[in-house]
Amino acid sequence: MMAQVERVKNQPYADMKLYHLGFHVGIHSQDLLLTQNGVMNNGEIWFAEIPSYSPGFSVGVIGDMYLNPYFNLRVSPSLHFGDKKFIFREQNSEVEYRTNVRSTYVTLPVDIKYSAFRLNNYRPYLIGGIYGALDIGRKKGHPLLMKGIDYGLEFGIGCDIYLPFFKFCPELKFCFGLADVLEKNRTDLTDKELIKYTDALSKATSRMVILTFNFE
Repeated sequence: MMAQVERVKNQPYADMKLYHLGFHVGIHSQDLLLTQNGVMNNGEIWFAEIPSYSPGFSVGVIGDMYLNPYFNLRVSPSLHFGDKKFIFREQNSEVEYRTNVRSTYVTLPVDIKYSAFRLNNYRPYLIGGIYGALDIGRKKGHPLLMKGIDYGLEFGIGCDIYLPFFKFCPELKFCFGLADVLEKNRTDLTDKELIKYTDALSKATSRMVILTFNFE
């Protein structure tokens, strides 16, 4: 009963603006869903995995349009700096090879935000939509190379916290790529011995978890 006591509301009309802007900073973790190829032409059997997650840095801007008291349309162009660490193992000899793939994604998500009823200075919400991504950090000649373009679906949860001069919004999002981002045409490789690490995989789709702190 104490939690339901009506308190003075900060920015009582903040959510009624037709348009508003903001920015966000945060951290994320990149991952790939790998499909293994199995036996290769020379009889070797290589398997790949990403054993651990490396945190990366995220930053972006927010553009929000009011649709009705509960729904908003949102675009949030962002930059994500990170990498993925791979371990390749040969099944018979148990030889290991370690490498990492650095990525700098420029993403453009288009989301629908559904907000619950505001309670004092808190308002939880759900968010979901689609995104396109461009990897501007690709490095050719690397044992593994990802394609430059990706797209997928995302959803998440968050909470608007109304402060006297702005809204602070912690938000957790999950991104699921729909495209195969493994580059199989490796004409860029000077050491042809490295092609076996690409051949060990038949498909790779992206995954990402993003924790951001929005200021609106």
